[in-house]
Amino acid sequence: MTSTAVIDVEHLHLSYGDFHAVRDLSFQVRQGELYALLGTNGAGKTSTLETVEGHRAATSGTVRVFGQSPRDRRAVRSRMGIMLQESGFSPDLTVKESVGLIGGLTGRTDRVDRVLHIVDLTRKAGTRVSQLSGGEKRRLDFATAVYGTPELVFLDEPTTGLDIQSRDDLWATVGRLREAGSTIVLTTHYLEEAQQHADRIGLMHQGTFHREGTVAELTRTLPAVIRFGLPTPAPALPVQATREADGRFLVETFSLQKDLHVVLRWARDNGLELRDLEAGPTRLDDVFRAIGTE
Repeated sequence: MTSTAVIDVEHLHLSYGDFHAVRDLSFQVRQGELYALLGTNGAGKTSTLETVEGHRAATSGTVRVFGQSPRDRRAVRSRMGIMLQESGFSPDLTVKESVGLIGGLTGRTDRVDRVLHIVDLTRKAGTRVSQLSGGEKRRLDFATAVYGTPELVFLDEPTTGLDIQSRDDLWATVGRLREAGSTIVLTTHYLEEAQQHADRIGLMHQGTFHREGTVAELTRTLPAVIRFGLPTPAPALPVQATREADGRFLVETFSLQKDLHVVLRWARDNGLELRDLEAGPTRLDDVFRAIGTE
């Protein structure tokens, strides 16, 4: 990953009549990184992506991809691959014909058989699109996005409908793309995937960024947690805690190591078993849930 900006958005505004979908949004995506753009429903994420991809014109502000306007298809389009939520392939074409057709339109060069192999659709090469399962159609969407190993790849809900093995295979392929130098922009409702794979995350709410940073930077904005159950009766806890609906105790803390040590020493000194003990930093989905309460 380098400091070179592949995507540079400055003071982006997008309006539909009197409705302001995106308000003064600025961010950069650096070469070689995996950037996750996440958002609550109606946050403006889709409108932002459509503008960066060149499908929509900004109301005001500046958007640059590879230093060019994304609306300049000749300069930009051949360098990016886009995996939409639904690509709308012709149902009468075969898998191989679909990849060859869409791949040819990108202006990039590749071998269809190679692309089918990396998305595990070789056995379906002669099958019509109309006969594919939902997961197979998603793999076909992915195949057309990565045809020719583009420098920039947009993945919009890439693992929806995929089984666990197919998800693992997709992420392995994304890893190889990154090794080859590709930059990845991800949108997903599977927050654990963003937490696991993203270098940085932009979290949108009401048309602008609520927060942006690495997973560690975002999760540090909320306290870490310690959860455990206790036999009854038990002596008073040495730290402040609340009782949850399942009977377990919840400790929220910005000093996880210190407070966990206190709780463990207290349990040892009192001969208590901490049942179903969990301890760790907050998760990205907790940060996401906190948006509406701030």
